[in-house]
Order: sequence, then C-alpha cells, then structure tokens
Amino acid sequence: MSQIVSPCGNGRVGQLGSGLMRQLADLSMPEVSRRLTDESVIVLPVGAVEAHGPHLPLATDLIVATAAVDALMTRFGDEHDLWALPPLAFTKSNEHAWAPGTVWLSARTMLAVLDDIGRSLLTAPTRTLVFVNAHGGNSALLQVACRDLRLAHGLRTFLAHPFKDTGRPSELGMGIHGGHDETSILLHLRGDLVDMAKAVPNVPSALAENRFVKWGGAVSFGWLSNDFGPTGVIGDPLGANAEHGAALWKTIIDELGAAMAEVRRFPNNAAVSPSG
Repeated sequence: MSQIVSPCGNGRVGQLGSGLMRQLADLSMPEVSRRLTDESVIVLPVGAVEAHGPHLPLATDLIVATAAVDALMTRFGDEHDLWALPPLAFTKSNEHAWAPGTVWLSARTMLAVLDDIGRSLLTAPTRTLVFVNAHGGNSALLQVACRDLRLAHGLRTFLAHPFKDTGRPSELGMGIHGGHDETSILLHLRGDLVDMAKAVPNVPSALAENRFVKWGGAVSFGWLSNDFGPTGVIGDPLGANAEHGAALWKTIIDELGAAMAEVRRFPNNAAVSPSG
C-alpha cells in the first residue's frame, strides 16, 4: 500500500485501503443514518500546530493523530465499527505561544469548539465519541471536555493518546517534546519533514533530582517550553531512527485497537441524559 499526503496540507498520512473509506465526512447525509448504528464509534483525531524544535515540523502532533486514526480505521474500523472525523488541527498550544508558527486556541475557545462538535453529533445514530489526542498540552482540557460532553449531551466520551514513551535513559523521564521517541515516530511517518542535522538535545536534568516538583511528580507546575531552553525541545532526539519509530508505531496501533474493543464493551448508563 502506498503512503498518501493530503493535498490540503492537513497532515493526513495513512495507507490506501479500507481505513480511508471510513471517514464520516465522506458519507452523504442518508448514508450516515444508514451505515452508523447505536453501536458505532466516532473518532476525532486531535493534533496541534506548534513548534517542535528546529528538526521537526510544526504539524508533528497533527501528523501523529491523523495517522493513528487512519491506521485504526484500516486495521480495526470494520471490526469495531469506527468512523473518523476530520482532524482538529488547532488546539491548546499556549506553552509554545512564544514560537513563530505556533497556532493555538484558548482553553475557553477549545472547550466551546468541542461542545459544538459534540452537540452536532447528536443527529447521528451513535452517542460514542473518542478523542485520539497526540498533544500533551490538550490532555487536561480534553478530560474536562469528556465529562462536560457527557453531562450536557449524554455522549459516551473517551480520551486516548497515541504515544508510548520507552523511557530512554539519557532523557531522565523527560522526553516529552521533540525527543527520541517522538522524533523516531516522525522519521517513520514523514521522514521527509525531519532534519536530523538540526536535532539537538535539551534535558532539564535538575528537575530529575526533585522529589515532588517534576513531570509526573506529586506537585505539577505551569510551564512554557522556552522556560527550559531556546529551542523548545524537551528531550534528546539524537539517535532517533525510523526503525525504532516503526516498532513503536506498531505497538501504539495494536494498543489503540485493543482500547477500541473496550470502548465498545463499556457500559452505557441510559439513566444519564443531556442536561439541556
């Protein structure tokens, strides 16, 4: 199967096959009612357009989210009755607001957009919506949106992340942005957009010595990506390679597929109805 890139530059990367035929926006209005059921699952890729250092494209997270959902459609779409929405490209990226090229929504705007999307989907036969999010800066807000959409519209909402950190020792648990694994995945998906000659490591090693105040620690903190250096990279991309990226990608898609099986089995509390 051949790789494709959307002519409109939305970051679509996938393989020609059944997955790219399970795009909700490609259906006609009558087909939505005919082909979707109350057991169908609508999947929204959530990316970002933001700085990823000097070696990766602004569309990194958009590429990953879109490719993950396309792969889900190809491998598991028929099995789990999955339907993909067009990707949400501009999201909450204000930790990179300082960097040229970053396009971001405020938290208020993004929550309003997600509410509008959820409300719009009430005309479809299904009430199940999954966010596949490739940008860490969206995670907390999407968790809020999942509960708000559940309460306001009665949707069954889920949040999944197409990323797997292998814990590279040189990154001290901080390969969170433009680091080894993310760069390897991009080399696998869109190596033509990666410039390894410009890859530089930046690991804020002092944080690793903290007991509480660190990523994943008991005390979280507000941060901007340039708090830790001028490139915005947090991690060590040196040594990244497409082979490692391909192995990671297979695991990611396998696990997302297994997650979709659990989404289909998740109990639907019919007693919960939209609040208005």
